[in-house]
Amino acid sequence: MTDLIVVGLGAAGSATLRAAAVRGASVVGIDRHHPPHEHGSSHGLTRITRQAIGEGLDYAPLALRSHEIWRELEAETGESLLRQIGLMLISRPRLGGVHHGAKDFLERTLEAAETFAIAHEVFDAAAVRARWPQFSLADDEAAFFEPGAGLLHPERCIAAQLQAARKAGAAIHAGESVLGLEIAPGGGVRVVTDQRALEAGRVIVCAGAWTGGLLGGWWAKQLRIYRQAMHWFAPPDSAAFAGDRFPAFIWMHGAGPSEWFYGLPDEGQGVKIADERFIVTAATPEGIDRAVSRAEALACHAAHAQGRIAGLPPTWLRSSACLYTQAPGSRFLIGPDPERPEVLVVSACSGHGFKHAPAIGEAVAAWALSGTRPKILAPFAPDAA
Repeated sequence: MTDLIVVGLGAAGSATLRAAAVRGASVVGIDRHHPPHEHGSSHGLTRITRQAIGEGLDYAPLALRSHEIWRELEAETGESLLRQIGLMLISRPRLGGVHHGAKDFLERTLEAAETFAIAHEVFDAAAVRARWPQFSLADDEAAFFEPGAGLLHPERCIAAQLQAARKAGAAIHAGESVLGLEIAPGGGVRVVTDQRALEAGRVIVCAGAWTGGLLGGWWAKQLRIYRQAMHWFAPPDSAAFAGDRFPAFIWMHGAGPSEWFYGLPDEGQGVKIADERFIVTAATPEGIDRAVSRAEALACHAAHAQGRIAGLPPTWLRSSACLYTQAPGSRFLIGPDPERPEVLVVSACSGHGFKHAPAIGEAVAAWALSGTRPKILAPFAPDAA
């Protein structure tokens, strides 16, 4: 019997697989696709990472530890995964805007930076315009700047995690769908796929948008699948939008749930911008329309970037859809399945989990192998929802 089986090898699953393997466990990873892939939530060339987490103080230890693991993984694999180009959070003070379930996001981000001694600066609008002329702030806006934040390359990150997991002895079954989980007669869990049946002492489900369909019950009632869209636009002056001159950003220009957007600098693919909309949902991942029209991209540009990002015209390059698996309050849910305690579940990360994935994987693997929940995961217990 295998020690662990990890179902789903995206951001959290690939990290969990590596963490378990390097601890010496016999571990098998299963994914219905061939990761890294574009069918779930862990793609898009770049992802924002930050350590001062405005979603709540419970998240910052995960982000801080994850940055350490990314550097360890870079040293191990020779890949470039994390670029600390800085991140700017723009808002009006005391705006009251909600981001990922957290109100007063600018003030909460500042609180996290001060609590965890994370390097940061605060700029008024004039100082931002002088230092970064690409940003056209209104006079009553301000910016929190975290120099140690920046971007991750998600496809590279997942590939590096899987490479390290294989090197440490993990077996990977890609292109294989899990059909069900059963409690084995002799103890442990039996995992039935479309190609075989496997048994393990514990199973960790990191299946993202497929979690509710696989587990049913409580999880199917809690989780919702939403379609999100990312867009790339071509700046006439690419050098002005390179990472050494243009940080990643989150811009809250109003208090409404759709009055904000984020962006990342030109990495040779155009400037990426996106917002979040919780309108288009589906019962299954396969029910999501993955086509993103030019009209949708231009509407996003007009609503957000126009008049705010100088030098970025609506010259559309391409768009891509991804999936958010959303829990109530945009929180994380990490813990045992109420009906099968031998099964640990990592879902949902509600659209803000990629930057935390290495620390989550490390902690979940330790939990599964030792039977003791690490303190870093206690705030995300399903029974605390």
